Amino acid sequence: MEEFLKSVEKKAFKMIQIATGQTDDSLDLLQDCMMAFVRKYSDKSKSEWKPLFYRVVQNRIRDWYRHERLKRLFFISNQRRETGPDGENDPIESIEDHRAVDSLTALKAARAMEKLNDVIKQLPARQQQVFLLRSWEGLNTKETARAMGCTEGSVKTHYSRAVIKLRQELEGTWP
Repeated sequence: MEEFLKSVEKKAFKMIQIATGQTDDSLDLLQDCMMAFVRKYSDKSKSEWKPLFYRVVQNRIRDWYRHERLKRLFFISNQRRETGPDGENDPIESIEDHRAVDSLTALKAARAMEKLNDVIKQLPARQQQVFLLRSWEGLNTKETARAMGCTEGSVKTHYSRAVIKLRQELEGTWP
């Protein structure tokens, strides 16, 4: 079980981070997902773990969206969390990483990855999650449908629409 969780940890974290836009929330959600998965599905066969785990991830992301919507409606202004109490940006977040390779190709690749992340974030939630499960995690249509609790036809439709949108938005961007 531990090996499986280690194998999906980074991709699941990135998937959650793209969905939420929040690193701290993503870490918390990932931990919740892993705990819930172990509690509920540790007795299942290893071949079932991947789709079941991503089903838990999808459910937690949906719960997060619901919670955030309620928070915005009742408690919090639309101010981003990265800002300090005085509304200024956190200076730690703006420190430049000097370890990065200083070359034109690395810069182009970094910009292309930023653009890819931005476009993925702009996709509707279902398209976003189908794309990430299929492309990043390598789940097949059936496994993705099981993880998301929808039909295989729905997975194919959402994936196709996501790929079309990504192609349109990223044309000429990739180095």
